[in-house]
Amino acid sequence: MKQRGGSSVPSKAQRRPASRAARARVSKVVAPKIAGAAPNRAERAAERRAAIVEAAMEEFVARGFAATRLDDVAKRAGVAKGTIYLHFKDKESMFEELIRTALVPLIGRMASPAPISGSVRDAVEGFAEMFIREIASTRRGDIVRLIVSEGPRFPAIADFYFREVVSRGMAGMRALIELGITRGEIRNRELARFPQIMVAPALVAVIWQSMFSKHSPLDAIEMLRVHLDLIFGERRTT
Repeated sequence: MKQRGGSSVPSKAQRRPASRAARARVSKVVAPKIAGAAPNRAERAAERRAAIVEAAMEEFVARGFAATRLDDVAKRAGVAKGTIYLHFKDKESMFEELIRTALVPLIGRMASPAPISGSVRDAVEGFAEMFIREIASTRRGDIVRLIVSEGPRFPAIADFYFREVVSRGMAGMRALIELGITRGEIRNRELARFPQIMVAPALVAVIWQSMFSKHSPLDAIEMLRVHLDLIFGERRTT
């Protein structure tokens, strides 16, 4: 088909492939900006950060805090060592992130519990069982054991753990004990001064699991219930 002056005009069929090609070229240039390249980059960065934290946990557990090197963490995570510094300034901040992601959310449930509809004993038992199932009986327990073994040599990480985990957990447990005293479920008022007594079985379970379980397996949940019987009195059976 020709226009006046002799110039040709492509047919509709001829125009279609060119139009598709143009759209493809436009898509390559514009689509990443429109479809959200930033979220994709953010997702990749989050995945790398999670891989670094996971690799750090493996190295900390295998070697201990002192002997863990950033080179080994980077190798295990499959990233360059420089990538680690995009997310963490040093080994201490990496360990803090491990505590923050693995333990703080669980302790947060204890520090800010939902209103208690049942007995205080049921609430305490529920929190302690959660701790035993999700920390003492899992890899998270290795983090607690690392704090116990290496905290005295590295007071900065012990301080962070106390501030983010221990103090919040103790405050939540003390509040439950005081509620139990007010309701008459707990007779010894001095227990509020020592909430550590209430959570002692959970801590024993963490240590026992790593050191003695192969010699003498411990039923931590049953030990907890016996412990709570000593504090609240034995449950009445009907």
